[in-house]
Amino acid sequence: MSEALSEKLGYRFHDPDLLKRALTHAGADSAHSNERLEFLGDRVLGLLTAELLLERFPEAAEGEMAPRLNLLVSREACARVARRMDLGPALRLAGGESKGGGRDKSSILAGACEAMIAALYLDGGLAAARVFFERWWAEELDALPPLGQALEVKLALQQWAQKAGKPIPAYTVISREGPDHAPQFTVEVQVQGVAPAVGAGPSRQAAEKSAAQALWDREAPTL
Repeated sequence: MSEALSEKLGYRFHDPDLLKRALTHAGADSAHSNERLEFLGDRVLGLLTAELLLERFPEAAEGEMAPRLNLLVSREACARVARRMDLGPALRLAGGESKGGGRDKSSILAGACEAMIAALYLDGGLAAARVFFERWWAEELDALPPLGQALEVKLALQQWAQKAGKPIPAYTVISREGPDHAPQFTVEVQVQGVAPAVGAGPSRQAAEKSAAQALWDREAPTL
C-alpha cells in the first residue's frame, strides 16, 4: 500500500491483502474481487452513519433521521467520497474497464469505497472504520439540511430506491382535467416492491411531488 493511500485512510494495514482485495474489481480478478467486502462495508457504513446521526441529533425523531441516513449511505455519496480521496488511480481494473473510464465510474468507485470500509473493519475493528468515516464523510454530513428543513421529497425517494437496489421511481400522468388556464394533473408514482401512490396538483411537477410525498409519508417508517 502506498504511503499516500495509507495517509488518506488514516490507517496502516496489518494484512495488506485485505486492502488489495478491496481495490480489486471483479473484472480484474473475479476470484479475489471486492464484492463480498462491498456487501459487508455497506452494513458497517450504515451502522457508523446511524451511530453518528444519533449522536449529532439527540432530539431528532426517527422519521427525520431515516432519510438523512439514506442520503449518507447512498451509492452517490460513496462515489463522491471516493473521488474526493482520489481513489480511482489505486483501483485494480481489467484493461478494457480502465480504458473505458472505469476509474471514474460511480458504481465502481462506490463499491470500492464500501469494500475499503469493510477491509478497515476486518483489519482494525470498528474504530479504524470510524476514523475513516468521520474524516471522509464530514463534507456529506455538512451538506445535510438542518433538522426542521425537509429534504426535497422526490430526491429523498430516489435516493432511498437506489440504496435499496431498486429502479428509480416512475411517475405516470393518470389524468389532466380542467381548462388550460387552471389544469389539474393527477400522477401516480411507482417504486418496485411497494404499492403505488397518487398525488394531484396544478402542474405535472406539483402532482409528482404530491405523489412522492404521499408514498414517502406512508412508507417512511419502514425505510
